[in-house]
Amino acid sequence: MDIECSRLLPSVCAVLVDPKQFVADDTCLEKLLDWFKTVTEAESSLLVLQENPCLTELLFHVLKLQDVNSSILSFTLRLAGIFAAHENSFQYLQQGEVLLSLFSEAGPLSRPAWEDPSVRSGWIQGVGSMVQHERAVQFLCDCGAIDVIFSLQGDPSLFIASAASQLLVHILGFTMRSSRASPLNIQDCDWPVCAQMIVEHIEESLRSGTVPQITQALNVLTTLFGRCHDLWTEVLWMQMNPLVGSLLEKEPLLAAHSLVDLLLSMARSPVFSHLECDLWTLSTQALNRLSPTQAGPLALGILNLKDCPQTLRTQAFSILLQPLACVLRAASQPPGSPGLLDESVNDSVITDILLSSKSACAGLLCQTLAHLEELQPLNHLLVDWPHAPLLSAVMTVLQFCSGLATPASSVGDRLCGILIGCFRVQRSALDFLGTLSQGTSPNELVRRVVEILLVYLRSPDSSPTVLKKAFQATLKWLLSLSKTSTSSDLCPQTQHFLRDLFPILQKRLCSPCWEVRDSALEFLTHLTKHWGGRAGFRQALLSSEVPELAEDLLRDPESYVRASAVTAMGQLSSRGLCSNPIGTENKNDEKKSLFLELLEILSTDSEGFPRRAVIQVFTEWLREGHTDVSKDKEQFVTKVLQVVSCDLDWEVRVQGLELALVFLVQTLGQHGTECPYAVEISSVTQSTLLTESLQMLCRVKLFEFIFSALCDCDRPVARKSCDILLYLKAKLAHHSSLQGSGEACTASLGTHSTAWLETTLRKWKARDQGQPSGDADRVDCQEPDDVLEVLRSVDLEELQGTLAKSSDHIEKSPQSLLQDMLATVGILEENEADCY
Repeated sequence: MDIECSRLLPSVCAVLVDPKQFVADDTCLEKLLDWFKTVTEAESSLLVLQENPCLTELLFHVLKLQDVNSSILSFTLRLAGIFAAHENSFQYLQQGEVLLSLFSEAGPLSRPAWEDPSVRSGWIQGVGSMVQHERAVQFLCDCGAIDVIFSLQGDPSLFIASAASQLLVHILGFTMRSSRASPLNIQDCDWPVCAQMIVEHIEESLRSGTVPQITQALNVLTTLFGRCHDLWTEVLWMQMNPLVGSLLEKEPLLAAHSLVDLLLSMARSPVFSHLECDLWTLSTQALNRLSPTQAGPLALGILNLKDCPQTLRTQAFSILLQPLACVLRAASQPPGSPGLLDESVNDSVITDILLSSKSACAGLLCQTLAHLEELQPLNHLLVDWPHAPLLSAVMTVLQFCSGLATPASSVGDRLCGILIGCFRVQRSALDFLGTLSQGTSPNELVRRVVEILLVYLRSPDSSPTVLKKAFQATLKWLLSLSKTSTSSDLCPQTQHFLRDLFPILQKRLCSPCWEVRDSALEFLTHLTKHWGGRAGFRQALLSSEVPELAEDLLRDPESYVRASAVTAMGQLSSRGLCSNPIGTENKNDEKKSLFLELLEILSTDSEGFPRRAVIQVFTEWLREGHTDVSKDKEQFVTKVLQVVSCDLDWEVRVQGLELALVFLVQTLGQHGTECPYAVEISSVTQSTLLTESLQMLCRVKLFEFIFSALCDCDRPVARKSCDILLYLKAKLAHHSSLQGSGEACTASLGTHSTAWLETTLRKWKARDQGQPSGDADRVDCQEPDDVLEVLRSVDLEELQGTLAKSSDHIEKSPQSLLQDMLATVGILEENEADCY
């Protein structure tokens, strides 16, 4: 600890114990604790206490205060724990009975402040910090702190209850690790005293018969087996196994979710994952005993394991399939379809859940569909994936939800009444349907998929979120169909699908609901990106009114829709699918070119989303070499940068810098080829070509834009600009004007700051406006050599390092923190609190 901090510390401690002084900002206390933790790790914590007696006095004074502030008491408990983590400091504090007064049963528990959750949380964190040596563990056993932790497991605050359980795991793990040099073997049951206390508490909780206590015990075991993989955990499990197994035999089944978490935690541990472990027998028993909703997560977890018995894996998969099998049985199916689904047992329990209520039915089906969607891409599933039956089942679910299913029984009739119009199930089913596009499907099933997707895309009853899911699933199936096509154009099935799609897309682009219009535009963008070059797609698109409707949405009242319309039109224009090319400026035609219309959005739109979309489209046009942009690239870049430089949105300016970088790379790259077979260019010719390129960059005022961005108050803009200038500096490293010569050049090399640059920029602008600019006449942003002089004069490397630092790096010191705390209560004469 430095001298100045030691000098300020007594005053800070006095403020903390003074009831009249209120430390309003709790973050100061958090930062103070972080600093003490750093100090005690870097030097002797005992020496810190001895050289700064105000810290020990702080602990004593807080204990004496009757009406202590909860934040200060919590801070004190955590501070004591930080110092007590070191054995010599622990003994030093124990001599004055400070620790006993703070952490024993007779400590803060008897105070009114204990009712405040922050105090209980501070107590737990203090104890957790302290448990780093055996003396601390013995102290906790002797003073009754372990019993306090047991009681805090049932705290009304879930955060504190969870922290208490994790603290028990931490203490048990530390105790067992430090009890002997070698791990305990299977026969050794000579547990340390503290460990015995915790184990006995867990056993009592498991025998209690009450859900809260059983849940607490199971949560401790779950966390323990998840974190600790030592051999002694197997000894512990041998002791707990009969108690956990007995829970599965009770009626009703208690704490089922916690039991599932425990079994999965153990299954992922290398200690229990061997095939001979009795964990698998217990898991089989649990799958048979749990309800379908409870068994789903366990079945999913088992199937995600790479090592487990095949019989258990098959049983878990069968349980996941049962709800869909029940749905298939409730509807009339064409002969010979389902396969493995037929092998599932007809479980009346599942039927009862599906028919009990809309929420229960939706819950079970959504869980099943989500679990199967997660399993589909796994390579280690090691069970036969019934692709066709699952595809048939998910389409049957969607038919039930839309009222198109043909019920085969009274169960089917009731299920239809429950599921019809259920948006929640529709969304999950469409997600899974899209995932199933990755497999190989029979043509008949693909035809049915297309039909059900068109039903949902056409239906006026489809909610905006359901429609979005339908668009996403449609895109996945179109991509899947295109992969199976052997020709360069679309296959007949895809061509027919698209012909049906575009009338629907026209209708959705005119929807009164903005979310629907937005989803339709996103879908159009993806379609154009993937198939814009295919003749069949172009013919189907241009024979519809979709391009005109999309262009009309550039003037939509909703900003999100305008942004999506900009992106869609940008993609259409890139593929030559716009009705009005961007370079068309016929004076007799009242309709603006697309470029001018997008430029107007960039200039005048009041919302940020459309403007960001425009500059992204312009950047892509430039990067991809859009035909109409390439005709007059200089004019294009000049107009765009002129508008972007005035935009108040920093994201627009950053994207504008990206456009500038693309143009910069394209311009300089023409003369910077590194191809080994290229004709070697003389240094004089190369210098001439570079000068011409720099003149072009000056004409579009690219340097003025980048230099202005370097002085931007938004750090992301300045950092992007700095990176571009460093790239340019490296690219032009051998240019004579950048290298400079003579004493004057050497003296000015990297010596100027951004303040000088800002002054230079102001003088450049004054000259452009015809105003006298004084000595700036010798530097002109239109002249390459003068621009290079500016580039050479600014220390970009140092600036890059500065911009990479956090905004509070200047005053981010412990001394500054202590001064701030004193300044806020008026102790310092100069009340200058910084932003830290």
